[in-house]
Order: sequence, then C-alpha cells, then structure tokens
Amino acid sequence: MNTAKAQLHLVHGGSYTQRETAIAASLSRLPATLSNAVILEGLPAGQDILLATNNLHVTRIAPGCFCCIGNLSLRVTLNRVLRQKPAHIFLGVASDAHLDQLSLTLQEPGYANWLEIASQPRL
Repeated sequence: MNTAKAQLHLVHGGSYTQRETAIAASLSRLPATLSNAVILEGLPAGQDILLATNNLHVTRIAPGCFCCIGNLSLRVTLNRVLRQKPAHIFLGVASDAHLDQLSLTLQEPGYANWLEIASQPRL
C-alpha cells in the first residue's frame, strides 16, 4: 500500500487568472509523469489555462469561502481527489480571510494522514 502523503500547495491572493497561472508554472517544474490535482475556487474569466490530462485532474468549484459556505464542496472534491493518490494537490483559494481556519481543517485527522501542507504562496 502506498502511504506517501500528497503535497498540498495553497495558492491564494491575486486574481483567479494569477492563481491559475502560478499553479501552471509550478506544475511545469514537476515531472510530467507524476499524477497531480488542482482545485480552484471560482470560475475563470476567460480561457482556461489548466486543462485536465491523464496525469492532471482539474476541478473548479463555484466561488464561496472554503472555510464557510464552500466547505462541503471542498471536502467532497478533496476526498474524490485523494482517492486518485496524486503526488501534489494545488488548492487555489480566492480570499485570505479564513486561510488559518482552512489550514486547520486540512490538518484534521481525516486529512493529516493523506496531506502534507507544503507551501502557502501569496500572489
């Protein structure tokens, strides 16, 4: 059984396009053979930068604070993504308002065994 934790990268601040661009740049530095996932809060204003492939799962969740109103959507999506056992998960968060609470949620026992929070770049 593979017990490696997925590296979770929280990307926050800036516009939706800036977050998606930053995630695309980070993904370009990873081996193309790795399975990775991206969960983005909000919907793109123009053309999608990230497109799903065999090794990249991309999910866009309607806007709503992942700590408050969007918590259930995030948990369902994250649980589905974790079943795919990605090496890296990039979580694009629109607002910094409840980032500390979101980080605590991601460190709960249900997720702590599966995730290692790697970085929190602010755009």
